Amino acid sequence: MFHIWLVQIVILLSTAYFAPIQYYSKLVQDKQVVIERHEHYNKQSYRNRCTIYSANGLLDLAVPVVKSKEPKILITEVEIAYDTLWQKLHFKAIESAYRRSPFYGYYIDDLGVFFNSRHRYLYDFNMQIMRTVCRLAKIPFRATESQDYTKPGEGIIDLRNSIHPKIDRQETDPGFIPPRYTQVFTNKWGFKPNLSILDLLFNMGPETKDRL
Repeated sequence: MFHIWLVQIVILLSTAYFAPIQYYSKLVQDKQVVIERHEHYNKQSYRNRCTIYSANGLLDLAVPVVKSKEPKILITEVEIAYDTLWQKLHFKAIESAYRRSPFYGYYIDDLGVFFNSRHRYLYDFNMQIMRTVCRLAKIPFRATESQDYTKPGEGIIDLRNSIHPKIDRQETDPGFIPPRYTQVFTNKWGFKPNLSILDLLFNMGPETKDRL
């Protein structure tokens, strides 16, 4: 368990698969960020899915996980399932969506490794993705991981279940204003806010950190 000194503000996040821009906006703030590793797995959340902008509009990509025999399972014990070719499908979807973006060629080699190698646990997989994205976007990685389950309290901004595809960000995180920028299919479908960090990275490249 971490300690709060002098009412230090702590932002508490869940793990996430190519998390949305809202999530990464917390990593550039001058606050302590803690990734929760002692929670139970929450289905249909960003823990194993992300949203990209395809030629046909928004597209959700979900990492399949091994079904547990227990009703609840710790996030660090959730295993990735490989009985389908989800890695190939995700990569093809990302390539189709962003190959015409300005910075796709700059970053795809670094990101492509996540679709060519097998990781056993979802949590470890997501943490490696986050570190890689932060390196590419020149975001100093200062986030720490919880030592045990963190209960909400004074000085804690708990966003573990607030940054969620089914929850209105304006109600749970009113301070976050999604950055506007040119997207590949803006002329076709209009601007789509708060997509996966992949959308911002491929479209804005070195400006990613400043846009956050």
